[in-house]
Amino acid sequence: MELGNPFARKYDVNQCLDEVSPIREILLRHPRDAFVSQFLLNQRWRALNYLAEPDFARACAEYDGFVRVLESQGMSIHFLAGDPRLSPDALYVRDSAILIPQGLCLAAMGKVERVPETTVLAEQSKTISWSLCGRIDPPGQVEGGDLVWLDSKRVLVGHGYRTNAEGIRQFQHLVGSEREVRVVPLPHFRGPDDVLHLMSMISPVDHDLVVVYSPLMPVPFRNWLLEQGMTLVEVPESEYDSLGCNVLALAPRRCVMVAGNPETRRALERAGAEVIEIEGREICLKGSGGPTCLTRPLVRRPF
Repeated sequence: MELGNPFARKYDVNQCLDEVSPIREILLRHPRDAFVSQFLLNQRWRALNYLAEPDFARACAEYDGFVRVLESQGMSIHFLAGDPRLSPDALYVRDSAILIPQGLCLAAMGKVERVPETTVLAEQSKTISWSLCGRIDPPGQVEGGDLVWLDSKRVLVGHGYRTNAEGIRQFQHLVGSEREVRVVPLPHFRGPDDVLHLMSMISPVDHDLVVVYSPLMPVPFRNWLLEQGMTLVEVPESEYDSLGCNVLALAPRRCVMVAGNPETRRALERAGAEVIEIEGREICLKGSGGPTCLTRPLVRRPF
């Protein structure tokens, strides 16, 4: 659904629609406002299918280190606030908001515990001076981790348990016929309760360089990437669960990844990428959400 209140900005919104240009503005939510306390984590982590209970104090310290990395790149950071309607999954802000050519759009969450995130985002967007240009309406479902803008004309959409056919139909309407929407079927893998997004198998690092986990990729999709001239950095099986495939591009060939994935790091560096590692045991590994999941880049363009 389109809304009649497009956000007023002085830049070309098409410059937002890729995953690798230098980040100018970014949206975050601190563990203090998502996890809230050790007591609440203890009550909720199992229902959210976390691998283990995060340590609240250590999570806050890890996140502060991540924020320092982002601040060192000169970007403007907007922090979303906490809200009693939110679950700890609200730490992973990418999923509740998507970018379309008109601007910022509300997603529609496929995980029941995360449904309130879009309502809260709609309310809080006013505090960061971003107006909403659209939303995905039920029964449609689209989560931000299933969308990858290769450039302003081509976008990948994962069709799986978190993003459904009706959500994709609405998204296609919002982006318009002049843009290519390539739908990528996602595998069942570990089932509907697992965290599997399109970005679980692909993370762009440059316009012609992507990190991939090929065992989960449909053969036609992988072949298409190669036909587009993409170089594929392969994540080994031993580094998939440690989020080796979840890499956030800060700028072309400059990226952030979770520490503990040495083979993927070396492969990226051989491809000419600069890799910055963060500690992520509490904020990433236990909730299965890496640096891309923690962030919603709002503006990407050359400085």
